[in-house]
Amino acid sequence: MICKIVNKSNNATPAYATTQSAGMDLRANLEAPIILKPMERTMIPTGLFIELPVGYEAQVRPRSGLAAKHGITVLNTPGTIDADYRGEIKVILVNLSTEAFEIQHGERIAQMVIAKHETVQWVEVETLSETERGTGGFGSSGVK
Repeated sequence: MICKIVNKSNNATPAYATTQSAGMDLRANLEAPIILKPMERTMIPTGLFIELPVGYEAQVRPRSGLAAKHGITVLNTPGTIDADYRGEIKVILVNLSTEAFEIQHGERIAQMVIAKHETVQWVEVETLSETERGTGGFGSSGVK
C-alpha cells in the first residue's frame, strides 16, 4: 500500500521493525524534554502528517515496554486518525505510575497501525435476531 507522508521532524520516517510487525513506532518531536508527572497527561507532537487512502485509518496505540516498565500509555487508545485528517499526528500520553517520566526528543512514544475499515449503512428494525447470549453484558459469559 502506498501512503503519502510529510515528516517535519528530524526523526526517521516510521518503519516496521520486523517483516511481521503490525505497528510502526512514533517518535516525539520536541524542542526540549517534557516531564510527565504521575497522573498527568499531555499531547506529544510527532512532526508527521499523513494522507491515508479512503477506507483506511491509522490507529495510535501504546508501546508495551513504556506501559509495563514506566506506566506510560496512550490515553485514548486506540487513537484514530481518519483518512481525511491532514493535521499533525499528536499522541496523548498519560503517566499512570507514581514516578515522573521524562520524554526526550526522538523517543519512541507510541505505535501506529494502519487498518482497513468498513462504512456502515444502518437499517432500522423493530427487533434483532435471538442468540444464546442475548442481552447479557459485562461478565455474562462467565469466568472460564
